[in-house]
Order: sequence, then structure tokens, then C-alpha cells
Amino acid sequence: MGLAAFSFPVAAQDGEKMDKVKAAFVYVGPVGDFGWTFAHDQGRKYLEEQLGDKVETTYVENVAEGPDAERVIRQLAQDGNDIVFTTSFGFMNPTIKVAKQFPDVKFEHATGYQTGSDNMGLYNSRFYEGRAVLGTIAGMMSKSGKAGYIASFPIPEVVMGINAFTLAARAVNPDFETQVVWVNSWYDPAKEADATKALLSQGADVITQHTDSPAPLQAAEQGGAIAFGQAWDMTSFAPNAHMTAIVDQWGPYYVNRVQAMLDGTWKADNVWLGMKDGEVEMAPFNDKMPADVKEAAQKIVDETKAGTYEVFTGPIKDQSGEVKVQEGETMPDEDLLKMDWYVEGVKS
Repeated sequence: MGLAAFSFPVAAQDGEKMDKVKAAFVYVGPVGDFGWTFAHDQGRKYLEEQLGDKVETTYVENVAEGPDAERVIRQLAQDGNDIVFTTSFGFMNPTIKVAKQFPDVKFEHATGYQTGSDNMGLYNSRFYEGRAVLGTIAGMMSKSGKAGYIASFPIPEVVMGINAFTLAARAVNPDFETQVVWVNSWYDPAKEADATKALLSQGADVITQHTDSPAPLQAAEQGGAIAFGQAWDMTSFAPNAHMTAIVDQWGPYYVNRVQAMLDGTWKADNVWLGMKDGEVEMAPFNDKMPADVKEAAQKIVDETKAGTYEVFTGPIKDQSGEVKVQEGETMPDEDLLKMDWYVEGVKS
């Protein structure tokens, strides 16, 4: 899958140039989850491929959010790493704390919203753009008009995805419903599979997920439903069920930031990139998808890249029927990033 050329703002600030950068990555799951952590590790490998002997990388996997994360991040700073990428929402506060203690080390946190010092930056991806593509497919292909959504934690990023998926599906089928099951984990294959089976037994014929294992896809395959991969192309786990997936392309961002370290131009930044930047891609569409569905899904992709489609454009109602976004208005980023309510059609 091709990686699009990225364009980032380059800081005007001059720092000390470096001959080699030691970069460390902190992962919430195993590199073999084939989802979120796998995607970040593909980005790490891409970084090594692109910069060769100018970069040395290490990673720590299966780091629990909380005190364990703080201990791991601090150890990586003490070990002489020049930059530490912490790649899960729950790593935010530990990263803030350690960054203050190590002002000469750079830190970057994925999907967070807060920093505490000028040696810590933020980076995020507009996953919700891909959720709109999944919702469009679901709305067109579902016979029952019911989707099951395996969700991790009720943080804004996950709520945003549930809402984007549901809005796009209801644009096709106004009666479409999304039933959410919370598994309170990013990676727990057994829990994810059980939740999927329960949703299928309740009439869902589409399964989507914001958890990181292929287990929901495999259960959907066994149950004859359609489903979508998470963070990477998971076709190999469910060749019949897997319609497409959101693919997180982190590699170019990692190259850009480490190159900035080498050039002495690194500056704490806060970026939120999406399809037009090449950071969000869709996995190839399954051949089993009807031509009109593929066409509709591709239209969402093309218009999102062109800036002519935005799923969070009103009118948008919440679960109680109250209008939250007026007709013709688009939700600003600051509201999306603190989203804590569900759109009409979500059953949570």
C-alpha cells in the first residue's frame, strides 16, 4: 500500500543538529495484535528503512496505562533515548510527568489533548474519516439495519468514531441502528469475540470495532456477517467478512519528526492529520462488495480528500432527538476532540 507524501510545518527554530537519533516507542498492546500497535510498529520499521543508520529504534510492548507506563517512559528517557513516542491515549498524563523531569529529551504523545512542557508534542489521526466510509458500506449492505460496535473505552476518539459510523450509515438508511458493547480493553481477543457473538445473536449483521485484535472479524466470519478491520488490513483473518479497514499510516510522520531532530528544527507541535495527508487510508475493498457500494464508499474517500465532504455536518441530533449541530454547520475540531454524547441511532 503506497504511502502518500506528507507536508508538515517545519519549525523556524534552530536547535543542535544530530548525527544519529535514538527513538523509543511505547505500545499499549502486543506488536502482533495486527491492529493499532501493529500499525505503529510498521511505522517504526518504516522509519528505520527510510533513515537507515541515522536512527536507532527500540520499543516496549504491552505497557498498561497508568503507573506502569510512567515507569517505562522514565526508563526509556534514562536509557539515553533522544525522543520517546507514547502511542496510546492513556499514556498522556505519564508522558506529561516524565517530560517535565527530562527537559533535554523530546516526547510525542499520540491521540492526547494536553502537554505540560515545550519538549512534548501531540499527534493524532482523523480516524473518524474512515469510520464514515465504513458506515456508508454498512448502511448499504446490512439487511437487518443493525450494526454491532465493539468499543474499548468511552473516550472522545472512540465516541467520535461511533458517531461518524452511525451518521454515515443513517445517511443511507435513516432507520439504521448501532448497538455498542464496551469491553473496557484495547486488546482482549476473548472478550471481543464474546461481544461479537452476543451482538450477532441480537440481530446485527454488520460488526465493526474500536479494539485491536482480529477476533471480532473472525467471529463475524463464522457468523456470516460482514465486518471491518481496525487500524490495518485484516483481510487474511476473515477473507469473506472483511469488507475493508481503516489503515493507519504513521511511518511518514515518524520520519518527519526524527528528521527534524537530525536537522535541529524539532519543535513541540500539535497535528491532526487525515485522508488528505495520507495518514488515514482504506484497505482494498472486498470483491464481494457490490459495485454501487464500492462506488459510494470511494466517493466518500474522494470527497473527504478534496475537502468537500465532512461527516459531522448538520443537522445532527443526539440520542434524545435534540439538535446538536444546526443544518449546514460543521462541528469544529475543538468540539470533536471533547465529544461525549451520541448521535441518534446509537444504542449504548
